[in-house]
Amino acid sequence: MPYPQSAPTGLGQIAQQAAQVLYQHRLVSTRQLHRLITPHHTRTEYLRRQLHTLREAGLASVVGRRTTGQTELLWWLTEKGAQAVEAVGLLQQRPYRMSPEAALGPLQEHTLAVVDTGTAFVEHARRLGHECGPLDWSPEIAHYYRDESRPGEELSLVPDAVLNYVHTEARQRTLLTFFVEIDRTQMTIARLAQKLHAYAAYHTYAPKPQAAKGTRASRRQATMPAWRSRYPAFPRLLLVLTGASEDRLARRIADLRSLTASNPTLTNTALRVGVTTLKLLQQHGPFEPIFTPILGPAELADAWLRPVSLAA
Repeated sequence: MPYPQSAPTGLGQIAQQAAQVLYQHRLVSTRQLHRLITPHHTRTEYLRRQLHTLREAGLASVVGRRTTGQTELLWWLTEKGAQAVEAVGLLQQRPYRMSPEAALGPLQEHTLAVVDTGTAFVEHARRLGHECGPLDWSPEIAHYYRDESRPGEELSLVPDAVLNYVHTEARQRTLLTFFVEIDRTQMTIARLAQKLHAYAAYHTYAPKPQAAKGTRASRRQATMPAWRSRYPAFPRLLLVLTGASEDRLARRIADLRSLTASNPTLTNTALRVGVTTLKLLQQHGPFEPIFTPILGPAELADAWLRPVSLAA
């Protein structure tokens, strides 16, 4: 098993895994849990029994969502369930708690789309012999920075997910980290482009040194970007579009490229940004040429964001 399992007490292994996934990702459907936890089972009956065990123990709750004429169950942990997972100490604690109102609220579809995106990475990692599991992405991790254009104000960059992926080829293992943003066509192109500004600002942000001014330590510290305290390399930014027809999403990609191309702040940044659709990601996986670079030539690339001609 990729993750140790020890509690909550009295639960089967699948129920324990489900509790951890629900804690990490907040709201997850039965279908998504099946793909993440029990893909080796052809049917979902065993998983459903384990989920109802969580519910009967007061650790999880559920609501129904109507999709294509059927009712899909969406699961989350109760306060009791969240405390039980936190008591084990395997996952980074998260203050967020789901509620029936939030589970049925306007962020429902976005939350599920984030899980679908992470699930696509997990499924293709299994197929390719790479490493990416149900707990290898974390939603909404805050990254604090300051923008010179807004002096004195602390800002936060909050990606929809930060995803870790171990790419394995022959004997070479490479840890890739991605910032992931999901766009369900609910915001304007201008607002989506503004998100790129936040990433560009975070990429260059270096905190003011704590040492006395003019010392060697302060000069060295001042040149160190904040992101280096978290990442060995700045994560690639992947935009995943869904919620509309493929034609409309293609137009949205073209519009976003056009808007960013006219903005010197973005054209001069060292960010690596690629955009694709959730459908293409699910069908082909992240290491096929499905990503259109937002900046520079529109030559299709994989999740490395290298042109396909250079990826061999």
